[in-house]
Amino acid sequence: MKNISFRDVTIGDGFWKDRQKVNSESTIYNVRDRFAETGRFDAFRFEWKEGMEKKPHIFWDSDIAKWIESVAFIIEKEPRPDLEKQVDEVVDLMEKNQRPDGYFNIYFTVCEPDKRFSNRDWHELYCAGHLTEAAVAYYYATGKDKMLKIMCKYLDLIDRVFRVEDSAAFHTPGHEEIELALVKLYRCTGEEKWLTLAKYFIDRRGMQEEVPEDYWCSSRYFQSHLPCREQFTAEGHSVRACYLYAGMADIAFEYNDEALKKACSALFDDIYNKKMYLTGGIGQSAVGEAFTVPYDLPNSRAYTETCAAIALVYFASRMQKMKVDSRLGDVIERAIFNGILSGVSLDGSAFFYKNPLEFLHAERGRNVGVPNQQEPFPEAVRQRVFGCSCCPPNITRFIASIGDYICGEDENTVYIHQYISSAVKTSKGDITIKTDYPYGAEIDISTDGSFSGKLALRIPSYSKYNYEIKLKKGGDKPQDDGDYDAFYIVFNGGKYDNEKEELPVVIENGYAYIDIDGASTVNLVLDTMPKAVYANPLVNEDAGRVAVTMGPLVYCAESVDNGENLRALKISENSVKWHHYKDNDELGTMDIVIKGRRLTQNSFDGGLYAYEREYEPCEIRLIPFYACINRGECDMTVWLPSE
Repeated sequence: MKNISFRDVTIGDGFWKDRQKVNSESTIYNVRDRFAETGRFDAFRFEWKEGMEKKPHIFWDSDIAKWIESVAFIIEKEPRPDLEKQVDEVVDLMEKNQRPDGYFNIYFTVCEPDKRFSNRDWHELYCAGHLTEAAVAYYYATGKDKMLKIMCKYLDLIDRVFRVEDSAAFHTPGHEEIELALVKLYRCTGEEKWLTLAKYFIDRRGMQEEVPEDYWCSSRYFQSHLPCREQFTAEGHSVRACYLYAGMADIAFEYNDEALKKACSALFDDIYNKKMYLTGGIGQSAVGEAFTVPYDLPNSRAYTETCAAIALVYFASRMQKMKVDSRLGDVIERAIFNGILSGVSLDGSAFFYKNPLEFLHAERGRNVGVPNQQEPFPEAVRQRVFGCSCCPPNITRFIASIGDYICGEDENTVYIHQYISSAVKTSKGDITIKTDYPYGAEIDISTDGSFSGKLALRIPSYSKYNYEIKLKKGGDKPQDDGDYDAFYIVFNGGKYDNEKEELPVVIENGYAYIDIDGASTVNLVLDTMPKAVYANPLVNEDAGRVAVTMGPLVYCAESVDNGENLRALKISENSVKWHHYKDNDELGTMDIVIKGRRLTQNSFDGGLYAYEREYEPCEIRLIPFYACINRGECDMTVWLPSE
């Protein structure tokens, strides 16, 4: 299957157009200004000397690279002369300061020039990868190839040093990413050598020990404990891991490599079934930003880095090219609406690096007697910039290219993976998607008169027992249900008979296939009623607790709406059913209000323990997780105690 590029997609009115507007008018400038203040842009002048402030860091190249890539994605859809001018200035500095042999890295040129390609963990190849992705994107957006030539010259050096001579102090990237960039460069230029180098890094990984015995972590942290084709469980640093798995999927697709396909499928299953949060977040531990063991999913100590959720989407979207499986689209959907979008404030000015499913009050869970040795509870305060600021420009490039994840196609079928209002150009004809999703349940998909083939609609897991598909043939838009020609209805998990002509629909791997010939409108109605969700009992942290979702959105409770001590609240499945909605003008969200109970302090009479408990009825207001901590520091939780 071919994923349809955002370049062939125009985002329509609705949820994601609003988010893209914030991204292109606020976030991209906020990230730029913070990077300017911290010296990241000036570092490209290569003028830093020992004793000066704002010493370049090993990953500053990658921060600016992702910002450039974000600009490229934005200006491909709307001109921004000011942003383009600033990118050109950076590229001119790159050309001026590139070493004669092609080498380009700020830190190792101005800070430690004698240590090039000597430290596997210091992000040289990672930075080269992000700069390459930026160069490819900027070439597509503007036709300017200066940065592309700079990076090709650098990659020629990398190819010689690592693949041809094998003369570097290490053999494969410590932080994977360059593998993805090389495949993109191959697809852009058609030059086979870049694909060959990407495959080389995949093939060489895990073939020999690359971590010293006394190092602070093991080879498992770097995903180097086994050859890639023998890795079946997600291990180590979660961002590095999913960048690697995405690279493995790229190579598996390009070479039709069955062993890599098998490994990728096993890795996805391990994450999906044992190591992924309800929000689509991954990477449970703050120690090494890493995966831990199956079912270990702590909430208040969850690391769940924004970049990790983005990396998971990269992996899942590449897997979609090789197999039809609605779980892949479900993971992408859950991550983009929750684990990724929570990483940026609603106004686009501040960020979360970590996206835990519970925030505790600043004075709770802190060892005040040892202030410099605190427990790793993330603070409920968004930051404008981080020392390690990889997440903000990752968000800007992701949101700008959200159209990449909507559709795919093969010889006979156009697959609708994500329900985002958009106009999409496919080889079988143009389609238009109109919806108020995620707050609305209906999606209209219209095809033009030239369309001939199948439409495959992903049925999300939350709606697989209840949904309705209607078809209207011809170019006229249906006015009401009676205006449709045929229906296919699933109700309570079974096929529902209706008076209209039955629409022939085939359900396979979570997709509904419909034959389309010419101009038609397909109306999909999903079951987006709020639902109670329970975790596998092997997830100890969530035993006796329940979460609430509405369609793809995970909801949470904040103390600003519900008072202190959110764990004193109790809800049941019935209380979720008897809900009502409330518009939140402050956050621009649709909130859910349910009836519950609150444990009172009267039961404890000022002490720690009690033999009997006293509850009082209350209303509990829930907001979408992506909108949490936008009204100042407060407590927040996704999982509430269950009746």
